[in-house]
Amino acid sequence: MTQLKPILTHLDSIPSTPGKFKPDKSSPYNLYRLRFHPTLFPRFTLWSFFFIFFIVLLIFFSSPTNPTTGNSRRSLKNSLSPSPPLGPNWERRVRASARPRSKTGFTVLVTGAAGFVGTHVSLGLKRRGDGVLGLDNFNQYYDVGLKKARQGLLERSGIMVVEGDINDAVLLRKLFDAVAFTHVMHMAAQAGVRYAMQNPGSYVHSNIAGFVSLLEACKMANPQPSIVWASSSSVYGLNSKVPFSEKDRTDQPASLYAATKKAGEEIAHTYNHIYGLSITGLRFFTVYGPWGRPDMAYFFFTKDILRGKEIKIFETSDHGSVARDFTYVDDVVMGCLAALDTAKKSTGSGGKKKGAAQLRIYNLGNTKPVPVGRLVSILEKLLKVKAKKKVIQMPRNGDVPFTHANITLAHTELGYKPTTDLEMGLKKFVKWYVSYYGSKKKKSSW
Repeated sequence: MTQLKPILTHLDSIPSTPGKFKPDKSSPYNLYRLRFHPTLFPRFTLWSFFFIFFIVLLIFFSSPTNPTTGNSRRSLKNSLSPSPPLGPNWERRVRASARPRSKTGFTVLVTGAAGFVGTHVSLGLKRRGDGVLGLDNFNQYYDVGLKKARQGLLERSGIMVVEGDINDAVLLRKLFDAVAFTHVMHMAAQAGVRYAMQNPGSYVHSNIAGFVSLLEACKMANPQPSIVWASSSSVYGLNSKVPFSEKDRTDQPASLYAATKKAGEEIAHTYNHIYGLSITGLRFFTVYGPWGRPDMAYFFFTKDILRGKEIKIFETSDHGSVARDFTYVDDVVMGCLAALDTAKKSTGSGGKKKGAAQLRIYNLGNTKPVPVGRLVSILEKLLKVKAKKKVIQMPRNGDVPFTHANITLAHTELGYKPTTDLEMGLKKFVKWYVSYYGSKKKKSSW
């Protein structure tokens, strides 16, 4: 970590605070609140029904954790435990956090609020005047300390984060009884492609059962909130056609993570059809930036380069480059807020549908795939350290060789237009990383 101080002086003074998007009154995102552009949603196929049947079987036969897998497994909290105590005056604090600053502001429940994208979205909403209440279970998939630090950032901005699980129906009922949410921004999920090979039950528990639990709470609310939720580019799976379009088939998932996100899209269709919930799904493409996830390549590459450790760079079986459509988090926040602004109201009440409801799906990417080798080169330049690289063939762990987003639909209907290229985004990330971990270097083994 002796290299950290020169890096700080090397980097330009660039804002690295998450959720910096601040639309003004003339912003197209505010104007779009009054507009709706209908879009096609993929029809159910026979494969979809077989797929859902398979997932249902997984729900019954998978457990959230499997203690027999050995010490290599990271332990996750058992979120089936009773609701944690909310503390004194919890209802007053919940309502204060969720109260918008203006009569036109939204009242938004953000699940996964202490997660990477959830934190940025929560701050983006709060800064423009919406009321925000966060919910997060602080599981141990990665460093809980980082999640707690994000929570501190949110609380300093006036956002309360309730510690609890989306599978906890009693807790959800309490929150929905206390606050009449106009919108739900559902960012909570078990993330990561590779970890599904170690702990598959956690994906079913969080991404499927948890999503159903949340939709159940939303359907019974009166009035029902509009829902925007995080799907994933992983649903495109083994597709070879590029760039990936919302009209492309998504019935060939390459990982269990992808399969659970695909199942989520089908479940969203069902709740929209039966209960009149207004639901918008957003397929994120490799989101990166300050306060990011330590399990993602750009993050642990930075860590290992600074420590002088060897990093592994994947290549395809025919020695081709692995590439990702890296999307800076502030651009994703703009897409999320635009989806919220253009979401129509749900049409149901108390679990009963009264009319057809809005159902949409969008890609949120950068449209410029970058080889992972180029990512490493940029990090070497920013860190002023030469990486120790080892190129190996991509293992069969659910990863795909490339992602590439077609964002025409999001641009047309949401006004979505990413503006941050990879080098600029990584510059902001490295500035945050050095500041966050450098301040702790005396206490850290890093």
